[in-house]
Amino acid sequence: PPRKPTRPGHHGRPAPQHAARSRPLAPETPTSDQVLSLLHGQEHPLRLVEIMNSLDLERRHKRDLERLLGHLVAEDVLALTPEHAYALVPSRSLREGTLSMHPRGFGLVDLEAGEGDRTEKVLISEPDLAGGRHRDRVLVRLLPRHNRQGLVKGRIVRIVERTVSSVVGIYSSAGPMGLVTPVDDRFPFQILIKKKDALGARSGEVVVASIRETTDEMRANVEGRVIEILGDPQELAVLTRMVVRAHGLPDAFPPEVEAEAAALAPPAPPYPDRLDLRPVPHVTIDGETARDFDDAVAAEKTPDGFRLHVSIADVSHYVRPGSALDREAFRRGTSVYFPTLVLPMLPERLSNDLCSLVPDADRLAMTAILELDHQGRPRSSRFARSVIRSRARLTYTLVARILDGEPAACAEQPQLVSPLRVLDELAQQLAARRKERGAIGFELPEAEIEVAATGQVTAIGRRQRNAAHKLIEELMLAANEAVALALSQAKRPLLFRIHEPPDAVKVEEFSQFAASLGLELPRGPATPAWFGQVLDMVAGSPTEYIVNNLLLRTMKQARYAPDNPGHFGLAADHYTHFTSPIRRYPDLTVHRALGELLAHPRPRHGESAADLDQAGEFLSGREREAMLAEREVDDRFRARFMADHLGEDFQAVVSGIVAFGFFVELVAHSASALVPMADLRDDYYEWDERGHQLVGRLTGQAIRLGDLVTVTISAVDVLRGRITCTLASRSGRARGGVAAP
Repeated sequence: PPRKPTRPGHHGRPAPQHAARSRPLAPETPTSDQVLSLLHGQEHPLRLVEIMNSLDLERRHKRDLERLLGHLVAEDVLALTPEHAYALVPSRSLREGTLSMHPRGFGLVDLEAGEGDRTEKVLISEPDLAGGRHRDRVLVRLLPRHNRQGLVKGRIVRIVERTVSSVVGIYSSAGPMGLVTPVDDRFPFQILIKKKDALGARSGEVVVASIRETTDEMRANVEGRVIEILGDPQELAVLTRMVVRAHGLPDAFPPEVEAEAAALAPPAPPYPDRLDLRPVPHVTIDGETARDFDDAVAAEKTPDGFRLHVSIADVSHYVRPGSALDREAFRRGTSVYFPTLVLPMLPERLSNDLCSLVPDADRLAMTAILELDHQGRPRSSRFARSVIRSRARLTYTLVARILDGEPAACAEQPQLVSPLRVLDELAQQLAARRKERGAIGFELPEAEIEVAATGQVTAIGRRQRNAAHKLIEELMLAANEAVALALSQAKRPLLFRIHEPPDAVKVEEFSQFAASLGLELPRGPATPAWFGQVLDMVAGSPTEYIVNNLLLRTMKQARYAPDNPGHFGLAADHYTHFTSPIRRYPDLTVHRALGELLAHPRPRHGESAADLDQAGEFLSGREREAMLAEREVDDRFRARFMADHLGEDFQAVVSGIVAFGFFVELVAHSASALVPMADLRDDYYEWDERGHQLVGRLTGQAIRLGDLVTVTISAVDVLRGRITCTLASRSGRARGGVAAP
């Protein structure tokens, strides 16, 4: 994959004289933070006179600077070279990271992992922000102090890079000037707009405003100009565009990318370099509204068990490394899916045409051919660049009906009834083997938001998973594991999909809470099998919802990396993403690695995983950004829907306890809402963080995770996707799967 673009100030850090723009004006005497900030990342030690010049110090400050430098050398923070120049002593006390602001004024910095370090968070109090803003890349000095939760405290000593140059906000006219108030309250300032720079925006409209940087870090507001008018905040399209702009998601392809895609053409028969799998009865199985079909499957019984074909559109044939298409796909990293808009990773010419496995058309594919025994255990595997011809475009609903034996459904595709039953039999065996080895079977409900053609949210519910969903899931998992194992055994560099074991402290906290519920947890280490046993223990019980949620919170987030510690949640030693190269760039890198293995079975000189480490970090970040954006749009759409239900009562389950109240999940609409502590009038409640509950000081009455309550919708903030409720009544603990969202 192409290299991730170098971030300004990271590898090629600016010379000291160019860094002055992001520093506050020099004080009367030099400070240690100034000196450390200056020396951080310098390729060569600096002499006293160079430090003075870089910090714009006058001659009268020379004695003070000499004393400060001597003090830092004595503390072993700086080293003095024989040439009388100063350099930082390597240590973990000065680190770079990304600042995430909290609306209450403090910040958290996600530190970049250094050699031998793990990424960690540092708490920055408001006085120590030094003008840092949300998403800034900053240089932090770690302090020998912790907060009550054990977080290390720190102080920002330099703003390395302002990564946010524009914000989304609401425009208002204020006399001769206009104001833009950011929708994201982690930007606690307003942007002053001259009328000539407002693009004709009207009060109440959503706009995108650029920020004009100044050297004055103490100003409450900043100046800027309107660069785009998004429109009425009540319109769903505007709510979506707000998120697209706030996250900097590309929503149009550059002309050179579109031109490159338009020039692509499929190869003509007879496909001499391809395995001809057109006689194999492949089918695609997707949702009713799917527009691209990038995976097709087929299975047959053999004397030894099953033969499974998983064929994936061969995107790597069309998207060549270093091309304009490739660079743009890497920059995007993934497709992003909103209820009314899709931002694809690849242009439509590829995603909906050349790489879409439509029925009755020859399509290029990468195929995994797996031989499995009667119990679904792998016996052997082989892979090929292939050409296939899908027999039918099937939907999850239709396949589920066929598997249920509905006569009308079977009559629609009579020739496919038997092949589908073979696929289902194999999928059930694969699921049993995964459960046997300890894979964790979280059943996580997904929201389904229905939008009418008129642009109104008409319903919010939960997406139903049927037998066909599970069938495809099992077959894709099997293919992903087989590809990961083959490439690993061949010692080929690739991006694994890794999921590291959960934090031991979080598991212990869960165990203590489970004991307070009266649960006797299995003995032994917290392996995937242990998690599966716990889930089985509470399945269908009153504590099922709360235990599932708390167990999920102990988990780490899966990511992409060339080093392979395995996938904890799947209990898999080798796992990668192979099955969606149309919408995920990591899958495309795996296809290329597999193609290279097929073309050159022996590793060629010069193959290296050096670039993959950087690519994995970047692509994991793009995935997280997409997930956040999708969640924010869903939250705004839910809020828009609930705005029409102010004052109405809804059944809900307590899903989170915080110091300022508790969150509930509305059962009927799968929407999250807050019940503020200030609105709990029947008692004075205190937060028991370890017990995951609020406890009334006078009555001893508790509000706990999993409680079933009735809430009244009291306020809705559509722009921020927030729903606020008051507590109407309590019904005790939620029972089984009835109330759990």
